[in-house]
Amino acid sequence: MPTLAKICGLSTPETMQAALDGGAAFVGFIFFGKSPRYVTPETAARLAQAARGKARIVAVTVDADNDLLDQLAATLKPDLIQFHGRETPARVREATERTGAGAIKLIPIAESRDIEAALPYESVVEHLMFEAKPAPDAALPGGVGARFDWTLLDRRRFERPHFLAGGLDPWNVGEAVRQSGAPLMDVSSGVERGPGIKDPALITAFLDAVRRT
Repeated sequence: MPTLAKICGLSTPETMQAALDGGAAFVGFIFFGKSPRYVTPETAARLAQAARGKARIVAVTVDADNDLLDQLAATLKPDLIQFHGRETPARVREATERTGAGAIKLIPIAESRDIEAALPYESVVEHLMFEAKPAPDAALPGGVGARFDWTLLDRRRFERPHFLAGGLDPWNVGEAVRQSGAPLMDVSSGVERGPGIKDPALITAFLDAVRRT
């Protein structure tokens, strides 16, 4: 099975086109106001028009309330909602039933035993995602380029293909695939010139590197 990639935090037509031209299997939009990658549902819906039918559209949320979920379902119509906060399995199930979208659940990792937190979500999500656990006083729940020990995921098997996220870039994604064995790679800050400023050339380089794994 080839390794697939998600380009997350897109906000311009140029970077969306680079993601699609490079063969991204997933494209993500951030709906968390503190993130430098935040976009409105209306902006995301316009950008997503180019991706519909070519890549799966992901709405990234952090403890979203029902009003936001309803707005995303009506405006963006995402294929998947990524739950990046403290959502319980019951809340994830409720949200997917409410919106009709599939789910990705982010599991923060610092050590091997943290992976066990993923198990209750396996029956309610299409994909799990593993990213470095943020510091207790962090302003953002992720997307800061931090990485954990990728070998913690090596030979771990889950019910559905899982994502590795955090600290990935065009130069280390090959190593990340080899060390983790994860079939899906997620990148955001690793293809940026600055916080929230995606670089089409870096997106292309990242997707080229994934394709070579």
